[in-house]
Amino acid sequence: MGKLLELRSLALLAFSLFVASILLRKPQKSTEIAMPTITEIFGVKIENNPPQSKLDELSVTTWPKYNSEPSKIPWTFKTRETMYIVEGKAKVCVDGHEGSFEIGAGDLVVFPQGMKITWEVL
Repeated sequence: MGKLLELRSLALLAFSLFVASILLRKPQKSTEIAMPTITEIFGVKIENNPPQSKLDELSVTTWPKYNSEPSKIPWTFKTRETMYIVEGKAKVCVDGHEGSFEIGAGDLVVFPQGMKITWEVL
C-alpha cells in the first residue's frame, strides 16, 4: 500500500508540473489583426478603425478640419459626405428616426445626400 500511495503522489507531482509548465509558458505573440467593423445605422455607414491604407487612399490628411465646442447643430447634407473623426465624439439624431447613435475618434462615417440630422458634439 505504501508503494501505491507513493506512485500516486509521483503521478500527481508529474501532472502538477505538467500543468504548471503550460500555465507558466510565455504567451505567443498574436498574429490576429484587428479588423475594422462596418455598421449602418439609419442609412449612415460607420467604419470603425479603417486600415491606414484606406485612409491614405482617401487622402484624409488633406481634408478640411472642423472643430467645435460642445453644442447642438442641425445639419442637412447637400451631397454624400464622408468624414473621419480624429478626436472627440458626437451624438447623431437622424430626422424621421427615433433614437440616436454616437460616432467618435477612429470612425470613418458616410452620410447620404439629403439626410437631415442634429449633431450633439459631446
